[in-house]
Amino acid sequence: MSGEIEAAGELATGALLGRAMEPSAGEGHGDSHGLCLNCGTALVGSHCHNCGQAGHVHRSLSAIGHDILHGVFHFEGKLWRTLPMLAWRPGELTRRYIDGERARFVSPMAIFLFSVFAMFAVFSWTGISTPTDLDIGSLKPVAAIDAAKKNTQRKLEKAQTKLARAEDDSEREEYRERIADAQSDLAGLDKAANALGRGNVSVESTAAHTGWPALDHGIEKWQKNPSLMLYKLQSASYKFSWLLIPLSLPFLWVLFFWKRQYKLYDHTIFITYSIAFMSLFYIVVTIAAAIGLGGGWLGFAALLVPFIHITRQLKQAYDIGWFSAFMRAWVLTFFITWILVLFVLVLVALGLFG
Repeated sequence: MSGEIEAAGELATGALLGRAMEPSAGEGHGDSHGLCLNCGTALVGSHCHNCGQAGHVHRSLSAIGHDILHGVFHFEGKLWRTLPMLAWRPGELTRRYIDGERARFVSPMAIFLFSVFAMFAVFSWTGISTPTDLDIGSLKPVAAIDAAKKNTQRKLEKAQTKLARAEDDSEREEYRERIADAQSDLAGLDKAANALGRGNVSVESTAAHTGWPALDHGIEKWQKNPSLMLYKLQSASYKFSWLLIPLSLPFLWVLFFWKRQYKLYDHTIFITYSIAFMSLFYIVVTIAAAIGLGGGWLGFAALLVPFIHITRQLKQAYDIGWFSAFMRAWVLTFFITWILVLFVLVLVALGLFG
């Protein structure tokens, strides 16, 4: 239940952050009269022409729920105009937004925030998360023995439960063997713990000595609790997901640096819409896998569709031929590997020094 609540919270957070980034347009509900409650300008129409605030403001508890529902589901209707184009004509959407057609579509950063938070919400809902029990070889000896004992105890209890429910002799014999193995492992771990307590086991220091105190401290944190550090890495991956945009910018610029009509702004819009689509697409893939749809073809689609989408977006956004878009898509796919590596390295550095 906590996972579902956390997922819903992340989804709402992403929608409201996206809504906060989205410039308002077409949100009025009829003409208003009198003075603007924000700046005092005489109202003409549904909005103040001076500051942009709506002429009619809500002052009720239900209005809070109304705002949340609008943030999550509507984006004031823009989302439903944007999504079909983002899926099928991404390059046209990119070009139209760059050329100034802004009020009709959700802005790149707004849909980026919404999609990234929604993706991690779905991951949380479907149980995709960092492992809680890692290989304990890198832990301190006492902690390693304790972790191994807890893991073995869980296996023992599980085997005992299944033995009680077994219906035939072959199953009972199998679970009796598992119980015996677990009990033997526990006995061995107890001996190791006793030997360690008497000082009969040699323990080498695993402390890092790089000469850089901040780095040494970070390495020690990873050694002591790698599961916690991986969890922090996962949390940081969506909080700092915006870093994918500036990290990708130089690689896309290289593909068009001699075409002076395309500026860095154009590439940024391309990247932001592209990442938003990938996030939304993998939401669909994750949900389909969670409910048992797809199988082998789903994995194939998860690899093929992003490449096709990038190719179409390149062709439409930069007005190039299919062959040119195809070759650039191949190069960009190679670049994406390096971009993801750089992104992970940045996150690891933040974990080490944070």
